[in-house]
Amino acid sequence: MSTPTSTICSLLPSATEIVFALGLGDRLVGVTHECDFPPEAARLAVITRTTLDHHETRRSHDIHTHISTALHGGSGIYLLDQNILQQLAPDLILTQELCDVCAVSYETVKLAVRRLSGRATILSLEPTTFQGILDTIRQVGEATGTTARAASLVRELEEQADTIEVRARTASGRPRVFAMEWLDPPFTAGHWVPELVRRAGGRDDLARDGCPSTEIPWRRIADYDPEIIVLMPCGFTLGRTLEEFAHIALPEEWNGLRAVQSGCVYAVHGSAYFNRPGPRIVTGLQILAEIVHPEIFRRTTPPEAWQRLAE
Repeated sequence: MSTPTSTICSLLPSATEIVFALGLGDRLVGVTHECDFPPEAARLAVITRTTLDHHETRRSHDIHTHISTALHGGSGIYLLDQNILQQLAPDLILTQELCDVCAVSYETVKLAVRRLSGRATILSLEPTTFQGILDTIRQVGEATGTTARAASLVRELEEQADTIEVRARTASGRPRVFAMEWLDPPFTAGHWVPELVRRAGGRDDLARDGCPSTEIPWRRIADYDPEIIVLMPCGFTLGRTLEEFAHIALPEEWNGLRAVQSGCVYAVHGSAYFNRPGPRIVTGLQILAEIVHPEIFRRTTPPEAWQRLAE
C-alpha cells in the first residue's frame, strides 16, 4: 500500500471530483481554473489558466481554429503558474497525458515539478473507457491511502451503471444515436461515450469505443441518418451549448435527418456529465437512458442536465 500523501494538487476537474468523492477535500490545496465541482473547490488556489476563454462570445469554429493552430504550432492552450505551485509544494500532483486540449500538457507538469524545491509524486490518469474511469478512482485511492473508500465508491458506481444497463435491455429496439462532441465543425463522441450510449440502450456507429473524438463530414452523418442527436460539446454547459447551437449555420443535410424531423435533438451539460472522467459519469449514463428510452426511464436528472430542443 502506498504511503498516504498529506497535500494534493489537481490539474484535472475530474481528478478534483474524485478527490472530494474520496473525502480528501481537506488535503487538496490547488486546482485548475475549470474545477467548478463540488462548489468547495472554489475556495482553493487556482494554478492554471487558459489562452482561450470558452465563456467569451467566440463561436465553435473560432475555438476549434484557435486550438488547432496552437497545438500544430507546438504550444499548449493551458498555462501553469510555477510560483503558486512552488508555494503550495504539494506531495501529489494529479494530471494526465491523454489530451492536450483537456489539461496542462504532461511535459509542462514534469518540468514544473523538477523546478520544485521539494519532492512531489506525479500520478497521470489516462482513462479511455468506463472501466478505465473506475480504475483511476482506485489509483487515486491507492496513492492517497484511501483504498477501501475508493473500492466502495467504485462498487457503488458499478451497481448504478449495471442497474441502468439491465433496464435498458428491456427496450424493444436500439435507436441510432449521434453523440456530437463538437458543433462546428462536427465531431463524433470519443473514448467512453460510445460505450455509455450502448449501455443506455442505443448505438453510435459513428464513434469508436476507447478512441478520441474525430471530425466527421456532414455527408457521412446524413448517410448514417441518426434517430437521436445528442449535442455534448466538450467543456460546454447546457446553456452554453444551446446558445452556441443557435448561432451555427447548419448545412442542408440537417433538416433531412430523421432525428431532426422527429424532434429528437437534445442538448446536455457535457462538461459536467460526459467530458470529465469522474464519478458523475454515471449520471451521464442516466441522462442518455432518459433520452434514448423515455418509455422506460422517467426523468430523475436535474433540469440543467439536459433539454430537448424545440421542434
